[in-house]
Amino acid sequence: MSPRSASVNEELRRRSRERLLRSTVELVAERGYEATTLGDIADRAGAARGLVSYYFPGKRQLLQSAVHRLMHLTLYAALEREPRSADGRERLARAIDAILGLARDEPLLMRTHMAGILTAEGFVQCPEQQRLAELLRDTLARYGSGDVDADYPLLRALLMGAVVAVLLPGAPMPAARLRAELFQRYGLDWNLGVPPDGGPPGGTFPSHL
Repeated sequence: MSPRSASVNEELRRRSRERLLRSTVELVAERGYEATTLGDIADRAGAARGLVSYYFPGKRQLLQSAVHRLMHLTLYAALEREPRSADGRERLARAIDAILGLARDEPLLMRTHMAGILTAEGFVQCPEQQRLAELLRDTLARYGSGDVDADYPLLRALLMGAVVAVLLPGAPMPAARLRAELFQRYGLDWNLGVPPDGGPPGGTFPSHL
């Protein structure tokens, strides 16, 4: 039997890595971070346990990469859903709604992710995070940013802050209120994206922005 080509090996590695990332999201969402072991993740992914350590230095880094992948896939699906739009304001509205939607739909996972970012290990730079950043940067460029390098870190910080505010134990803020603040900051009509039921907080919102 002839040896596998480099491209085949690369594809197999990519698939193994993605199975680990997908299994991490599933298990942490089901059981929580502390109750999920690297062995559990490897077993769910159908991978050898040593493969986890080959790709990731530890569980915290694995989780961050897994959540960044989920955020990238969620954001991509929101931006490309039908009817597709090339309008920069619509795309930015969809991006904001997609990230706030993850806080609503995956509270345990997103709370664990945000807590991990605030540890001494900090923010993990990984391929998944870079793909997410590229998508957000492209969204800002289409929106009309004159300085994406400066505007991207601010958008990232605002989105992270909104997620934390939604998930803050004991004192959560309503997602609709946070959405309204972000939309007003970027001059977005409330009806763009996926507006929540009930209309904007307070009953009024500029429709001409």
